[in-house]
Amino acid sequence: MEAELLAGAGQAPAGQARAGQARAWLWGTVALSAGAFGGAVVLAPPASATPIRGLAWLLFLGSSVHVAATGWLYTLPDVREHVAARPLRYAWIPAGLVVAGAVTAAVLSPAAMAWLLLAYFGWQFFHFQKQNLGMAALAASVHRVRPLGRAERRALMGAGGAGILGLLAHPGLLQLRVHPGAGKMFTVAGLLFASAAGFGVVALVRRPAADRPAGFCAMYLMALLFSLPIFVFRSPYAAVGGMTIAHGFQYLLLVGLVAAGNRRGTSRWLRLAVFANVALVGGALLSGASHLHGFPPVIRLVFGAYLGVVTAHFVIDAGFWRMRDPFPRAFMARHVPGLVPSRATAPVAVAPAAAALAVSPAADGSLGDIGWPSWRRRRSQGMRKAPPSRSPASAATPGRRP
Repeated sequence: MEAELLAGAGQAPAGQARAGQARAWLWGTVALSAGAFGGAVVLAPPASATPIRGLAWLLFLGSSVHVAATGWLYTLPDVREHVAARPLRYAWIPAGLVVAGAVTAAVLSPAAMAWLLLAYFGWQFFHFQKQNLGMAALAASVHRVRPLGRAERRALMGAGGAGILGLLAHPGLLQLRVHPGAGKMFTVAGLLFASAAGFGVVALVRRPAADRPAGFCAMYLMALLFSLPIFVFRSPYAAVGGMTIAHGFQYLLLVGLVAAGNRRGTSRWLRLAVFANVALVGGALLSGASHLHGFPPVIRLVFGAYLGVVTAHFVIDAGFWRMRDPFPRAFMARHVPGLVPSRATAPVAVAPAAAALAVSPAADGSLGDIGWPSWRRRRSQGMRKAPPSRSPASAATPGRRP
């Protein structure tokens, strides 16, 4: 269905460039995600054995490097202006999380900290599934098809929630030595996941054929089944390593397209070089800090600060990529226009009201799923309602350096 990506663009160079961006993001995301899961399964060592160097490098890129890549966004003038206008969300709260993490890690014993890490990982995998929801919503936007419906969104979040419940019931998959005594909940979580996945497949099949292009279906199914390895594998690296790598690769591809997509001002290659250096150097520092959890309190301050940086990444991304807001839409249209539907482009043979909904980022309620959840829906001018890590999971737990 690549013709749909070219809808309204004709043969103009600008239209072809936007279609190329859309194809690169869509199929690149699907391929990187599939490769991440496959690579983690193939390279995963048994149980608690040490991962081979190749897997360690993949985890490094998918965890610490992708978190550090958020820092590169702050080098962009328009982002700095946005941050300056909202210092609480993008400066004070992240700084508070870093300080709170450092103090907490220094005060608590490693045994007590392990329980806190269980809650931390729950937040992390919620963050993973929110990004998956956003990827599926953006795929619908790219294809100019009907936005995600309520049933489709609920299925995605239900499947992700079941995965989180499975990890909380079986923390050994996170390489945490805590025993919540909820082993039977793992079976319940598996049943909930199967139900949510089945519900999501039914919702997808019920879409009209024109609203089920191959690229959208691939992205939606990837998001829906993202937590499946938790219930299939017993090796921590196979169970959650692929999820971590896939999540990080998805993020790096999108931010990399932002770095490469704007030809104005600083040259493209310089922007890409700065992006790569910030992500790699920052990732190396974060990776090093993630190994310090078992040291004396003074050194554990650094480990706690690391946890604060990662949770700050959760908070920043939840607001920065919330496409229902004007700035994220304008930011994407400026840097990666191929991923933002043109207001002048409407799908063929669609009713006028539906066409307006499909082409307007502001009216596309599913685009809001890229950011923090909003369970309240708003009616807008007569339109439809808009919904509002060194364990394998993260460099936050100790492991081998690549």
